[in-house]
Amino acid sequence: MTPPEATAEGKVSRTAAPRPAVSLVQMTKRSQFLAAAKARRQATKGFILQARKRPEGDAPDEIRIGFTCSKKVGNAVARNRAKRRLREIARAILPEMGRPGWDYVLIGRATETAQRPFETLQGDLKYALKKVHA
Repeated sequence: MTPPEATAEGKVSRTAAPRPAVSLVQMTKRSQFLAAAKARRQATKGFILQARKRPEGDAPDEIRIGFTCSKKVGNAVARNRAKRRLREIARAILPEMGRPGWDYVLIGRATETAQRPFETLQGDLKYALKKVHA
């Protein structure tokens, strides 16, 4: 990585690099979840990732993402906590490592999703994305 360069006035810009111009859109329709369930999947210790490439012409410049946790994860409080953690790792990782024109579904696992360290969950998502796109 190169250091920031000075402007004409001699000041150095310390702003962060711009994020990729990819929008994350949350999946809401059952048919979208069912289509993703028939596609590729990769299990990790913290969650299961399902991924599918959408047909040409179906919003090619956005990444659709869905989250689900069954009652095996726990009561409503535990399920919502697990989904919040999944949403946050997706928000952090998918704009850089996800592919536009793809649908991703993250499925929470009982006990693991809510209790696993956050950095480890991020590593799990990076690993799963590499395997799915290989």
